[in-house]
Amino acid sequence: MALPVRKQLLYWGIALAVFFALLWLLGDVILPFLVGGAISYFLDPVADRLEKMGFSRVLSTAIIFVILVLVVVLAMLVVVPLLIQQTTDLIQSAPDLFNQLRSWLTERFPEFMDDTSPLRQSLSSIGETIQSRGGELLQSVLSSAAGVVNVLVFMVVAPVVAFYLLLDWDNMVERIDDLLPRDHAPTIRRLASQIDRTLAGFVRGQGTVCLILGTFYAVALMVIGLQFGLVVGLLAGLLTFIPYVGALVGGALSIGLALFQFWGDWWMIVAVAAVFQVGQMVEGNILTPKLVGSSVGLHPVWLIFALSAFGTLFGFVGMLVAVPVAAALGVLVRFGIEQYTDSLLYRGLEGRPIPEEYRDDPDEDGAQI
Repeated sequence: MALPVRKQLLYWGIALAVFFALLWLLGDVILPFLVGGAISYFLDPVADRLEKMGFSRVLSTAIIFVILVLVVVLAMLVVVPLLIQQTTDLIQSAPDLFNQLRSWLTERFPEFMDDTSPLRQSLSSIGETIQSRGGELLQSVLSSAAGVVNVLVFMVVAPVVAFYLLLDWDNMVERIDDLLPRDHAPTIRRLASQIDRTLAGFVRGQGTVCLILGTFYAVALMVIGLQFGLVVGLLAGLLTFIPYVGALVGGALSIGLALFQFWGDWWMIVAVAAVFQVGQMVEGNILTPKLVGSSVGLHPVWLIFALSAFGTLFGFVGMLVAVPVAAALGVLVRFGIEQYTDSLLYRGLEGRPIPEEYRDDPDEDGAQI
């Protein structure tokens, strides 16, 4: 005999409360495990593809992680130092950039840039604020990250967890399926499949799009010779998960920097703008249709809200779980709406067949039902 609905809701509510309590209490401890799980989920389709090609699961996992370690080591040796250097240089040069902007505005629009103009005073202080606060922010981020998580332990634990989870991923899925409540197993499988498609479309698909576009923007801007091109390109790629925001922010920032660096050499400025135009064309016509699909069921506004809410409540760990939780809640809300639209609460009597004995009986006003 199945449990009453009220008891089922109670048990599931307790389980959800325990999950959030553990997330709150053990956030810093479980961070490497969450990162390892995310890496395993992201790479599981690659391992499945290698298995179909004839490799064993162990060999497939080993090949993936050898390539992954080589890529990470290369990035740590080449990209990360250059990224830190360009970020520091950009922060240090911010006052000069704003002074140049102030001079240009003073020359073109003197009536708005007198000594008492709020715009002039704002531009004078913005650059100095970015320089002082930007350096403090960069230093605090590095120091707080080192304080919250032991970097060495994180670098060791996360890859090891990811390796073993990827190695045993299919067996874990089967084991979890065996533990599902038998009465609700088909419904849970259907909802889990929808959540997986949403996550696969966004995390794997949109994440790959961000990686490809970020690499393209950074390399293209550096080839053109734009200062801070690596920082701007990677920032634009990171923001690509929000439609058009990455291209708009990266394009505006890079064109603004190009105006200061290449003033008078209009072809170079056009080349910088063309980089983002090409990136948008490739994203809209090739990358997004192929890797993400027409719809993943995860609205950007809902995603931003989830990241903000979970980041505020649970810190960096909350931001990691925000995307899967947002995807799960979105699927559950759609399932609830589906159940509601199929219920008598929504459809009323028109959704229920009228009993035979009432079809020919007039009501009190003499009308037929």
